[in-house]
Amino acid sequence: MTIEQTNIANTPLGDGGYTSPNAQGYYGSFGGAYIPEMLHSNVAELKEKYLQIMAEPSFQEEFQQLLIDYVGRPTPLFYAKRLSALHNTGIYLKREDLCHTGAHKINNTVGQILLARQLGKTRIIAETGAGQHGVATATVCALKGMECIVYMGEKDIERQAPNVARMKMLGAKVVPATSGSKTLKDATNEAIRDWINNPNDTHYIIGSVVGPHPYPDMVARFQSVISKEIRKQLLDKTGNELPTHVMACVGGGSNAAGAFYHFLDELSVQLVAVEAAGHGINSGMSAATTQLGKPGILHGSKSLLMQTADGQVVEPHSISAGLDYPGIGPLHANLFSSKRGTFLSATDDEALASAFEVSKLEGIIPALETAHAFAALKQMQFKKEDVVVVCLSGRGDKDLATYMKNM
Repeated sequence: MTIEQTNIANTPLGDGGYTSPNAQGYYGSFGGAYIPEMLHSNVAELKEKYLQIMAEPSFQEEFQQLLIDYVGRPTPLFYAKRLSALHNTGIYLKREDLCHTGAHKINNTVGQILLARQLGKTRIIAETGAGQHGVATATVCALKGMECIVYMGEKDIERQAPNVARMKMLGAKVVPATSGSKTLKDATNEAIRDWINNPNDTHYIIGSVVGPHPYPDMVARFQSVISKEIRKQLLDKTGNELPTHVMACVGGGSNAAGAFYHFLDELSVQLVAVEAAGHGINSGMSAATTQLGKPGILHGSKSLLMQTADGQVVEPHSISAGLDYPGIGPLHANLFSSKRGTFLSATDDEALASAFEVSKLEGIIPALETAHAFAALKQMQFKKEDVVVVCLSGRGDKDLATYMKNM
């Protein structure tokens, strides 16, 4: 049932330090490819060709040009003066909310649509929680004239109605997932079923650093443009390209992977990942995977997973649809287990309070996902001279209905 189930030593590093997995797709003891036989050829083809295709000058030329002319990169690194004063330190916001479609997700979908075309695929499927990845996938499919099917939990369809409308306007078919908690996990299950039934013409654009190898590495590489820009922008603004802290919210973990990527092996930089505690870590309604999870296999890779004693997935909860996931990407699981990363969590109420606070302090309405990262600022002990970068992963337009209920 798997491409490989190689037993490897439980070390913190893959072949490429913290940045890259080893040849079998493991970050330390997390990763790999645990998939049905029907998908073997698809994943094996991707594993064999993704690095080669991504390195081709023609691919890079088109990818980089689209990032500039279509996505709107580089995104600004904004010094948040009033937020800095509140926390008595220096806080910069990496403005991924200003990307086309309103979030970081477009960085990955632009890369994957070009990859899919190179592989000769004509049909694209995706899963989405908050809807941002679905919108980003529908956007690039419209750009390249490819069929697009997006799976989305029925619950998320209700609470993210503006994004559903955007996907449909872009020409995508939105298919509700009606099983389980009717959220991101279930949408991913449905997308994988589709891929099994349509292995030859279909490419699955996974939206986070999850899934079978090579997806976690591939998505992290496409998102790494975030930290590449941060280094250059900090050098221009402060004379030093290394911050003291990089903070990001984490569900599966793609915006955090992108924000951390070029700092992973810079051990002076503290990497702070913030999960969704929901109603509280021990409330039974949480998505704080590193605090509650243990090693298990979900959606094609071995990682940390919220599960019962007999291995059944525990349904997660978060007010933010994008963090409502019972697992975490293997890159992040390795950062947690090796203690390279600091993992915190914020409750629904703390995230809401921080969203309103940042809106009034800086004139920026953040996505509910990002608001969890802002909430964690209160849990940190900063020095005045610290340089803290928060990845502002998405804008809050999609969450206005929730915000209005809580005004």
